[in-house]
Amino acid sequence: MSLVVSNKYEKLHWKDRIWKIGPDGKLIPQRDENNEIIYNPISGQPEYEYLENGTRVNAKRLNHMDEGIYSAHDYIVELQATIRRMQIQMELDGRVPGNSGTFADTLDGSSNKISLDKALTDIIEAVAIGTTTLKVASVDGFTPFTQVTIFDDVAKEDIVITAVGTDTITVQALKNAYKKGAKVARSNMAIDMVNAEMGVGDWQTFSVDLVEVV
Repeated sequence: MSLVVSNKYEKLHWKDRIWKIGPDGKLIPQRDENNEIIYNPISGQPEYEYLENGTRVNAKRLNHMDEGIYSAHDYIVELQATIRRMQIQMELDGRVPGNSGTFADTLDGSSNKISLDKALTDIIEAVAIGTTTLKVASVDGFTPFTQVTIFDDVAKEDIVITAVGTDTITVQALKNAYKKGAKVARSNMAIDMVNAEMGVGDWQTFSVDLVEVV
């Protein structure tokens, strides 16, 4: 969303009505060519002489003010939404250690600084409950003090990486045991670009039968 500040509103520059005051300190009635006092046909009160007629209040001027207030209100609502998005991005950048906002994805194909981190690797040896060192196929994309998900077809948990070696990832003590081939991922989300949705990713085993073709 882009904010456009409207320059259409013009100030009305309202003026006060300034009355003439006679030597006796009273208002001076207006008189016609016959020196008769002119009376207001609606109120029945005398019309008085003035130095400045002032700005009259009418529907046109009030509607002009109303439009200006509405435009300002509409702008503030848009500005509030923009500031909120900036706050969310700052929260992602500042509060997730080493993450820099990479867990968020708008899923609209736009090139935004915030994108889904797709770092993924396999455990090459089965691990038991309480294990803290995972031997993995690759450490590319993994950094200390970031959260990852480890999962296989039986169990799943979120853990924090404490160190990264050449072929190992050190983590908090595991609460579950995992099979060889279990996944370690910065996110195990499955992205549906067609429907612009994030679904829960999964991991499972398959049985393959080899058939000889003659």
